[in-house]
Amino acid sequence: MPELPEVETVRRGLAPAMVGARFARVSLRREGLRFPFPERFAERLEGRTVTALARRAKYLTAPLDSGETLILHLGMSGRFDVALPDGRNLSPGEFYLEGAQGSPKHDHVVMAMSSGATVTYNDVRRFGFMDLVPTEGLAACRHFAAMGIEPLGEALTAEAVAALFRHRITPLKSALLDQRLIAGLGNIYVCEALHRAGLHPEMPAGALARPDGGPTPKARLLAKVIREVLTEAVAAGGSTLRDYAQTDGKAGGFQHRFRVYDRLGQVCTAKGCGGTVTRIVQAGRSTFFCGACQAPRESGA
Repeated sequence: MPELPEVETVRRGLAPAMVGARFARVSLRREGLRFPFPERFAERLEGRTVTALARRAKYLTAPLDSGETLILHLGMSGRFDVALPDGRNLSPGEFYLEGAQGSPKHDHVVMAMSSGATVTYNDVRRFGFMDLVPTEGLAACRHFAAMGIEPLGEALTAEAVAALFRHRITPLKSALLDQRLIAGLGNIYVCEALHRAGLHPEMPAGALARPDGGPTPKARLLAKVIREVLTEAVAAGGSTLRDYAQTDGKAGGFQHRFRVYDRLGQVCTAKGCGGTVTRIVQAGRSTFFCGACQAPRESGA
């Protein structure tokens, strides 16, 4: 599933085609995706102008001049293709990463914008979805009401990490993937951040808080490297493993910088380590880490 850097990359690719443009025509080629489309979905979009395009965790949000906000989620295999008025298509077929991906039979929503650009939502597995909610109630809507803090920006501090994880005995990796605590982190980037911070994925999350509730040095380091990993991944256009591609159809590049993720049995890249990347399963997800340089599970100092 696309994680925060991939969704942010898609947002940046869509913004020039959508922000400030009006939906001239919206064509729905099925009754819904993961969920049915909202009532009168196409009618409520047509004639409305996109005033901004933002990201909340792994979701895209597009406020409209109607007072509603369009919420977009890519699911596992969703992607947007952008065709420009000069005939150029920003998703050439040679860049598709999976045989079925990009096939017209999986074009489920086609949005003709007043700028002349055509934005097409293509989703092989149809796990993505679209919704319309009142902009005033966006933060309290069913998608975001229980969502945690954003890992990019000023909200994710060492103090916030300590406060969120204090007294929690759940494994650190599981706590980092809990969208009710920190929203937008996914399996790939949590594995990479834990490796850079030298933290064992099975250590108790609460070990990052001191007895008085303040952050340990490792909590400070973790908050720092999470932002670093995500920022680097966004700059690289995300990570391409199977389904994901940018709006221009190109693969992301961060997978070439993985230090542990999907590197089972390979030598750890940490300077002077010499350990081997291993894999365990936590809550049904693969966790990659180096047991030689990532701290024992009991220590968060």
